[in-house]
Amino acid sequence: MRILVMNVNTSKSMTDLIAKSARLAAHPSTEIVAIEPTWGPASVEGYYDSFISASAILARLSTYNEPYDALVWAGFGEHGFQGAQEFLSVPVIDISHAAAHIACLVGRRFGIVTTLNRSRALIEESLNVAGLMGRCASIRATGLGVLELEANPVETKERFVLEALKCIESGADVIVLGCAGMAGLERYISAELGIPVIDGVASAVKLAESCVNLGLRTSKIGVLAVPEIKNRIGWPPIL
Repeated sequence: MRILVMNVNTSKSMTDLIAKSARLAAHPSTEIVAIEPTWGPASVEGYYDSFISASAILARLSTYNEPYDALVWAGFGEHGFQGAQEFLSVPVIDISHAAAHIACLVGRRFGIVTTLNRSRALIEESLNVAGLMGRCASIRATGLGVLELEANPVETKERFVLEALKCIESGADVIVLGCAGMAGLERYISAELGIPVIDGVASAVKLAESCVNLGLRTSKIGVLAVPEIKNRIGWPPIL
C-alpha cells in the first residue's frame, strides 16, 4: 500500500516532520510518500493563505503521476480537500476530520489546541463540514505561528499544556493537536495531562489504511463526481 501525504505549505522541514509521524503510525508494509506544493505560502495561517494553498496543492496533485492508494491531506482546517476528493477516486483523508473522529471514539467531548487565534475559524468550519463541531468543547490557540512550533519546542510544549488545561476546564476529556506541525507532541502531552491526545497525521494514516484494506474508494455519485471536462485557462499553472 502506498499513501501520499500532502503538506499544505511549502516548508520542507515540516514535510519531513509530518512524514516521520506518518511512518511511525503506518503499518510496516505501508509506504509513505510525503510531498509539498511547489509554490504557495511557507505557512498557512488564515483564509488568504488557505485559498492560495488549496490552489497550489490541487495543481501539484494534477501533475503528480506516481501511483498511490490514498491521500492524506495534512492541513488542519485548510481549504481544498473537497476538490481533491472530486479529482481523485482514492480515499482522501483530512487530518482534522480524522483526529476528531478518533477523539469521539475515546471520549465524550474533545478540545483542540492550535497555533494562531485566526486559525480557529477555519477549524470550526472544517468540523462543521464533518458534522463534528457539536462534540468539540473548545478550540484554543497557543499564539505561536506554524513555523515557530519547530523553532521553540520547549515554549510550544508549555503553551500547549496551558491551553489544553483550558480545554479540559471547558469539558474536554480528549485533546487534539490542531496543526500537522505539532505531530510528535501527543505522547508528551498525554503523559503530562493523563488523558488521550490525538495527532491528526497518525489518525489519518490509520484511517487511510483502513479504507484501502476495506476496498473503499471516494464516491463518485453527486457532489464528489469527477469534475466536468471544460476549458480552465492557465490551469494547472506552469511555474
